[in-house]
Amino acid sequence: MAEQYYQPERRAPRWLKWVNPINRFLLRHGIGPPPQHLLTTVGRKSGKTRTTPVAVVAFEGERYLVAGFDGSDWVKNARAAGRGQLQRGRTLESVALVEVPLEQRPPILQLFAYRIRGGQAFLTVSPDAPHSAFVEAAPRHPIFRLAALPVRFTPSRGAEQD
Repeated sequence: MAEQYYQPERRAPRWLKWVNPINRFLLRHGIGPPPQHLLTTVGRKSGKTRTTPVAVVAFEGERYLVAGFDGSDWVKNARAAGRGQLQRGRTLESVALVEVPLEQRPPILQLFAYRIRGGQAFLTVSPDAPHSAFVEAAPRHPIFRLAALPVRFTPSRGAEQD
C-alpha cells in the first residue's frame, strides 16, 4: 500500500505582511522594479478594496499576473470580481482579470521564473527546470491575463473606463 503524504496549502511567508506595506507605498510613488504594479480588487467577502503588489509579465503580446500561491487572497478576489485596477505611480488602468487555463500556463510560468527575480522565491519550480516541471507546477500557480476594459464617453464626465 502506497503511503499518502499530507501537503498543507502553501501560504505566503510571514515577512511579506511587513514588506508589502512598504512596497505599496513605493509603488504608489512609481518607485520599484519596472514589472511591479499594485493590483486593487474588491474583497469577495468584505466588499472593501484590497491592494497588493504584483509583477506584470508580457508574453506573446499579452500581459499576465502570476500567483505564487493558489490560496492567496488576491487570487480569490480576482476570481470573484473578474476585474481590478493596476497602478504604478500616477498611472491607473482598469483591467479584466481572465484566468488562464492550466494547459496554457507552463510557458508563461517559465517566462515569469526567468524574468521576475523577486517572484522566483514564490514559485515551486526553478527557472532552469525542464518544461515538464512547469507543466507539473501549473496547477499551483494561477495566472491571469490582463484585458483592457472598454472606455466609454459620458458628456458630463468625459472618458471613463468601464
